[in-house]
Amino acid sequence: QVQLVESGGGLVQAGDSLRLSCAASGRAFSNYALGWYRQAPGKERELVAALSSGGSTYYADSVKGRFTISRDNAKNTVYLHMNSLKPEDTAVYYCATDVFMTKIRSNAPAYWGPGTQVTVSS
Repeated sequence: QVQLVESGGGLVQAGDSLRLSCAASGRAFSNYALGWYRQAPGKERELVAALSSGGSTYYADSVKGRFTISRDNAKNTVYLHMNSLKPEDTAVYYCATDVFMTKIRSNAPAYWGPGTQVTVSS
């Protein structure tokens, strides 16, 4: 199975920036779609950003203009650059991958990472 591990989470102040990373072991990202999700206590897991193997992107309205998803195929790593962070961005962030972009968009990817906590204080 593909192994995904997120890193870069932590405690930051509102307005700060943070970059999350997700490294894959055992398989390259080149031909896979990628996604970043988040889940806050009491809320459903939501797709924050997605990136197809062809470079198409998707962003949730709540993060559009503030977050950017990117990939480095040579490093088998996907990033989530988060700017102008708000307290409502506080959540556990997960990366995921699947051969099909439709699986990412439907919140049913084949592989998930364990998540990393992002806490934004005001």
